[in-house]
Amino acid sequence: MQQLSLRQFEVFLAVARAQSFRRAAETLHLSQPALSQHVAELERALGTRLLDRLGRRVTLTEAGRILEDHALRVFATLASMRETIGELGGLKRGSLLIGASTTPGIYLMPVLMSSFEREHPGISVDLRIANSQVIEEQVRANELELGVVGGHGLRPGEACLAAGVLDELVLIVPPGHRWAGRARIDASRLAQERLLTREEGSATRHVTERALLQAGVKIGRTMELGHTEAIKQAVMAGLGVAFVSIYAVRGELETGRLQQVRLRGLGVQRHFHVIHNEARTLTARAQAFIGAIQSWGQRAIPQRKNAGRR
Repeated sequence: MQQLSLRQFEVFLAVARAQSFRRAAETLHLSQPALSQHVAELERALGTRLLDRLGRRVTLTEAGRILEDHALRVFATLASMRETIGELGGLKRGSLLIGASTTPGIYLMPVLMSSFEREHPGISVDLRIANSQVIEEQVRANELELGVVGGHGLRPGEACLAAGVLDELVLIVPPGHRWAGRARIDASRLAQERLLTREEGSATRHVTERALLQAGVKIGRTMELGHTEAIKQAVMAGLGVAFVSIYAVRGELETGRLQQVRLRGLGVQRHFHVIHNEARTLTARAQAFIGAIQSWGQRAIPQRKNAGRR
């Protein structure tokens, strides 16, 4: 068998991720002929076809999917080795790349990052924000050291490290809505309203839909909006009602720009989970950040409960 190289694996993974030779070449700053040569050499070395070319689109063969899984593990192991060796410096210096889904990324992570960097001034924390599905994919692809997502099920290649912060998804309406000021309403009345939802891949949407299904609550009209802030503005404008994180609307509830309505027999809660690639050894930096999330979560629970009673 011909000798395999890490560069060949890197090129193969880039093509698999981009599903295009052209886009992969641009990402790696290679010419397309050079990139194609790396893939051809890898296929010859393994004695099998790894990619199917369907016009401009590229898909993985069965052998390609097997190789992708193993190649990701190889690079995760190498990254773990480098990081473990680098840990000789402890928590005095270094960087940490974290991904977070939209709600924790916008409403929780900035506070956590500020507190963490005050305790560890030599460590810089960078944050990527996307919906939960994207963050989970980036964790599995070893692009992120940690991911903070809301209420998800583990998939192959992921390990859940902590469920540090409790969250409640509350139903919000505009101040002039006929439900505003009501102590509670029957959940069945949701069918009379247009429900504003996040996009597919959002944990907020998934958790809400699962809770409503389990409670036997039927939904009428819906409108999809790709961001929590857009949903809040749409509710204020009278376009519908929505379930959002209590962390996302504390300010609006306190100032009366939005009203929270409770439903009889239905409460929607979740934890923000911290996940990582199971093939990757956690650094001391990552472990310290997880500890900071858990500590903050324990302090925040009473505040969340008080906010939810308003």
